[in-house]
Amino acid sequence: MQIQETGFEGLLILQPRVFEDDRGAFWESWNETTFKKLSLDIRFIQDNQSVSHKNVLRGLHFQKPPHAQGKLVRVSKGKALDVVVDLRKGSKTLGKHFKLKLSSEKANMLWIPAGFAHGFVALEDNTVFQYKCDTLYHPEFEDCLAWDDPSLAIDWEVKNPIISSKDKKGKYLKSLIQFFDETT
Repeated sequence: MQIQETGFEGLLILQPRVFEDDRGAFWESWNETTFKKLSLDIRFIQDNQSVSHKNVLRGLHFQKPPHAQGKLVRVSKGKALDVVVDLRKGSKTLGKHFKLKLSSEKANMLWIPAGFAHGFVALEDNTVFQYKCDTLYHPEFEDCLAWDDPSLAIDWEVKNPIISSKDKKGKYLKSLIQFFDETT
């Protein structure tokens, strides 16, 4: 497993070693021992999965403390543009966003620590997006950052994304950053 830093504290790109032959491919997407050796001592307690049509945009979602979630995200079928926004007060990247294309072909993953809003847009039909969470889902602590907040200026790389009515009600960054501090 290779780790690449992103310039955002704690936000890491992970690339497992992929073994390919004439039958196909194999890789470990998570191994507790391997992650501990990489100083990623994470206890996952919930797995989630979504299937999305091309141009479906989900997010930017997060849970507020004390139930803020860290997530290990990957695409197991298809391709997606993954986007995170740093909401951690005191962070030098507060209010900044990071983008990464995740695909089943690359087998790449992103570790997103607590304190980030997260979203993605499917770039292919039937994109399967999976994420392991280090905290259970608590709907009463869930919130949504507006995917189209002008202060973020995120280029989602698709025209006319398909967005849920819930995500259309996302809030602007300036009203959300008070939820996190540098210890989240």
